[in-house]
Amino acid sequence: MPLGTAAARRHAGALPLLCVLALALAGCSRDQYPQTALLPLSDFARIGDHVQDQTFYWALGVFILVEGALLYSIFRFRGRPDDPEPSQIHGNTTIEIIWTLIPALILAAIAVPTVKGIFETSRTPPDGLKIEVIGHQWWWEFRYPDAGVTTANEMYIPQGRAVEILNNSADVVHSFWPPRFAGKRDVFPGRETRLWWKADSTGLFPGQCAEYCGIQHARMAFHIRSVTPAEFDAWIAHMQTLGPKAPPAPTAAPAGDSLKTASAGAKVQGPQKDTTAAAAPQDPEYAQGEKLFMTKGCMGCHSLQAVKAPKGLIGPNLANVGSRSHIAGGWLKNTDENLERWIREPQAVKKGVLMPNLGITVEESRALRAYLRAHK
Repeated sequence: MPLGTAAARRHAGALPLLCVLALALAGCSRDQYPQTALLPLSDFARIGDHVQDQTFYWALGVFILVEGALLYSIFRFRGRPDDPEPSQIHGNTTIEIIWTLIPALILAAIAVPTVKGIFETSRTPPDGLKIEVIGHQWWWEFRYPDAGVTTANEMYIPQGRAVEILNNSADVVHSFWPPRFAGKRDVFPGRETRLWWKADSTGLFPGQCAEYCGIQHARMAFHIRSVTPAEFDAWIAHMQTLGPKAPPAPTAAPAGDSLKTASAGAKVQGPQKDTTAAAAPQDPEYAQGEKLFMTKGCMGCHSLQAVKAPKGLIGPNLANVGSRSHIAGGWLKNTDENLERWIREPQAVKKGVLMPNLGITVEESRALRAYLRAHK
């Protein structure tokens, strides 16, 4: 057999192993796969990470000890053809006590940090920022009761301040899981569960529903945007401006003529010069999109109000949808192309959602995209 052919076969045999190794290394990338609980960014997450590390180290020690003793016994006491029949033994009290005490001590060493962690994570932080989380099939609603603000699928939190999460569900059982900040919390209809953490870092971090809740469970995502306290206060102040539109104030009549008309002897004045600044011309696509939003039934399921938003709506709150990083339940990037396709074909993008295909044309989807993009 030629040498080159034998070497090629050896290399070909190693190729699957190299592919598996490459996939394993790719899974360790925090940039490509940021949804990991192994890189904690809060005090709550570090408590769980510490318990997990301690358990792993003890398990690793037991594995090395047991497997080492097993390998030693295999090679040291392996049978040979001329060996006599081994003598039978019926137990050793000392050894039995030792191998009972050692696991008990290991379990105690694991139990102490575990119980301590349970008590630490069960406490309610003083002066924490309350955020109500409501799970829906398949999106998340976030309410800030102290500020009177509602949003969806993208939660803003201030860095360095504890947040207290009050979980509930509008339909079935979900599980709220922000892996970089805290552990999982099941979300039940009609029952409140709580969670808290204090973020160390700023940035945009993904989260996920961790309890199977239907065919789009894997696409029931959300994002947490951790910002500085000043940026958070500015965001809350901005969201508080996105409330119901006040009716226009009536135009005041000229002094002394409030009850007179031309037929009653009032002096009819000529056209008055408008001293107010002229309004900027409205984008035609925006105007068309606003009209379509009113006439296509979008208002029946969605609200564009962050303040005094109606409760119990079927669809997510859209008050600041134009500035969100993702749409469609937190899993599709908020690009113009994706937003237009989501408006036209929601059932093709995310089959089973309650948003129906409304027969929106390409031109209408562009107009609706322009209208929604302006809501930031």
